[in-house]
Formats: sequence, C-alpha cells, structure tokens
Amino acid sequence: MSVTLDIPDDVLAAMPVAEQERRPYLLLEIACALYARDLLSLGRAAELAGMAKLRFGQEIGSRGIPRHYTEAELDADFAYARGE
Repeated sequence: MSVTLDIPDDVLAAMPVAEQERRPYLLLEIACALYARDLLSLGRAAELAGMAKLRFGQEIGSRGIPRHYTEAELDADFAYARGE
C-alpha cells in the first residue's frame, strides 16, 4: 500500500526548499513527526525517510527528539553483548 498526498502547488511553492529536494524533505519531516509521536520505530521511520538508521538517529538527535529506548531494551542489548 502506498499513500499519495495532494499538496497544493502554492503551498509547495511557499516552502523554502528547492523543488528537487521537496520530496525527501517532506518524507524526513513526516518520519520525524511519526517517530516523535511513537507511531513508528526508529528503523521504520529511517526507512520512510530513506536514510540509514544511524543517520536518522543523528537527525532526530539534532532536533531534540528523544530516543524511544526502554530499560528492558537496554538489558536485552547488554545480554546480547555478553553473548547471552
């Protein structure tokens, strides 16, 4: 399934973004917003933005969006690192 957004030309023209950069810009903005609201995981939001997870993580960090990382996930990561 895919979704097509119908954004009026005058709205797009009002964006201070070069025409060829609008699609990736909008995808990044949507991905960040959905991640910030905990509607997408980091991996899925990065996929939507067309970025590697590391790069997307840097992007949300630069925007002050907190990572969704629970204590249970930290424990699981430590266990994995210990080879458990």
